[in-house]
Amino acid sequence: MATANDNGETISKEVSRSDFPPDFVFGVATSAYQIEGANNEGGRGDSIWDIFSHTEGKILDGSNGDIAVDHYHRYREDIELMAKLGFDAYRFSISWSRIFPDGLGTKANEEGIAYYNNVINALLEKGIEPYITLYHWDLPSNLHESISGWLSEKIVKYFAIYAETCFASFGDRVKHWITINEPLQTSVNGYCTGIFAPGRTENSLTEPYLATHYQLLAHAAAVSVYRNKFKANQGGEIGITVDCEWAEAFSDKTEDKVAAARRLDFQLGWFLDPIFYGDYPEVMREKLGDQIPKFSEEDKELLKNSVDFLGLNHYTSRFIAHVSKSPEVNGYYQVQQIERIVEWPNGERIGERAASEWLYIVPWGFRKVLNYISQRYRNTPIYITENGMDDEDSETSPLHEVLDDKKRLGYYKGYLDAVAQSIRDGVDVRGYFAWSLLDNFEWAQGYTKRFGLVYVDYKNGLSRHPKSSALWFSRFLRTGEGKHGKVD
Repeated sequence: MATANDNGETISKEVSRSDFPPDFVFGVATSAYQIEGANNEGGRGDSIWDIFSHTEGKILDGSNGDIAVDHYHRYREDIELMAKLGFDAYRFSISWSRIFPDGLGTKANEEGIAYYNNVINALLEKGIEPYITLYHWDLPSNLHESISGWLSEKIVKYFAIYAETCFASFGDRVKHWITINEPLQTSVNGYCTGIFAPGRTENSLTEPYLATHYQLLAHAAAVSVYRNKFKANQGGEIGITVDCEWAEAFSDKTEDKVAAARRLDFQLGWFLDPIFYGDYPEVMREKLGDQIPKFSEEDKELLKNSVDFLGLNHYTSRFIAHVSKSPEVNGYYQVQQIERIVEWPNGERIGERAASEWLYIVPWGFRKVLNYISQRYRNTPIYITENGMDDEDSETSPLHEVLDDKKRLGYYKGYLDAVAQSIRDGVDVRGYFAWSLLDNFEWAQGYTKRFGLVYVDYKNGLSRHPKSSALWFSRFLRTGEGKHGKVD
């Protein structure tokens, strides 16, 4: 396997299970709206993604998650597949509107609780550890319509009620909790660019910062409930998942290095600095002024050290250069005053491109971002909660061709090698979850992009077919000393 070190030099190395600690967790990840379907079954209420995806022009192929890949009815089949592939763990999200259809927390939906109890029990029967995300973008629609969702302080209370219900219902068996997935994407794409639900663009200079503020406070409130009422008896851990691309300065010029550092503050520091240092990054305060909310002393105390671990979703890296004038784009990007650059002047890209225009294959950036997080945020334990790449959906290629996903296989080998290198550097990485177990509904891209280790045949009954990358993981996990000992 050809990879590159942090100087860009090509080296040859085939990553193996023995490059990771014996207790290192390997899993796969999904999210509720992307895979479950059954949108009007089991007492579930509408989420903002139900409404958004049914709005004309919002989803590239005009699709929605009404059926998705029907995991709601096929969870046993999918869990059996995970077990056969040899994964230790499964990260999935709970649909808030399956637990509280109106989001208000007045009466829990027993059918929804029973469904997730069945999923959890089926996982444990197969020796697969559940890692649960409480919020993966699918806010109950009623909360958006009645209180303005993440723009209202009231959301903090409702999220805490929902979280407590989940801890009480599932915490006797679930020991790993993630409060919120990628709050950056909710804030920017939901309340600035409008390409994600709830699709707001009207107040892009203020709403992204409000949405972040209340997501952070909701996270902290849920953690407080867990630590005060459940952790001692249940013995689990709780954290938050952030997403971050590595920002590589385009040149050695000071202004480019400053621009790259600023981008990391706007992507990562925006969410982690309040948790570790009590406030938003200084550069954000300087550039935003009154656009960004202030924390009360009570807020700061609630947020302080409100993670047992950090979840990191990482896919790609960027070259970043300073520009003297902000581009004419929505508010969040104006204040950054940086330009995203993905090509050198001679046309050489930062890495080979996957299907999505934003996703370049840059393994060395993964090592850099892991080291950066470790150094800046007190070597807090990290779980890589998503990592992967996509292919274009192809209706004309024969099945054997789409299953032979050589590029994805190379991606995983390179990125896993980068994780192993970061561990040798001293970064406390404890687990890795590939995104995704299954091809699924990819938000605004609908079903046009495929991230799965397992191919889902959308034209023939949603049948599942492991790709070459899935079979490679199976061999990788069964070789060497792993959690379950040496396996031939």
